[in-house]
Amino acid sequence: MVAYHDNEWGVPEHDSRALWEKLILDGFQAGLSWATVLRKRPAFRDAFHGFDPAAVARFGANDVARLLANPDIIRSRAKIDAAIGNARAFLAMQDAGEDFSTFVWTMAGGTPIINDSAARPTQTSLSAALARALKQRGFKFVGPVIVYAWMQATGIVDDHSPECFRRRERPARSQRPPRQ
Repeated sequence: MVAYHDNEWGVPEHDSRALWEKLILDGFQAGLSWATVLRKRPAFRDAFHGFDPAAVARFGANDVARLLANPDIIRSRAKIDAAIGNARAFLAMQDAGEDFSTFVWTMAGGTPIINDSAARPTQTSLSAALARALKQRGFKFVGPVIVYAWMQATGIVDDHSPECFRRRERPARSQRPPRQ
């Protein structure tokens, strides 16, 4: 967990495919610990063909059965079905000329939102709005709490404490509180 925090968590991500992968993993985390997902991430990457949305979108019944039988991943049919549907929604956005990264970062105002409050919310009005926008595009397992955790993980929101080295090493950015 320390290596994940020090090297990944809260680092602004702008690659559409990487953002999508992290959103899918956050969906699998629902109801479980992030440590469980992180420990299983290599198996998830293998099982989901490197989180290639085009490959995952083509998954059918045999693939679902294969995933449900894989003890190295989280075997929830609803979450597996959501991942496949989310790959299709991601590709539909692309087909419509809507880049996933641009869509997400535009909704967030284009720069990381630095939370200088001691409070660490579990959701905000922005995560709720982003969850609604994702659902309108066909995404599942993207409620406001999951989306906020994903925003933290991908650096859309910087919730590192002020004394954390990750916060101190960042260049100055617009400082605004997370939208409540």
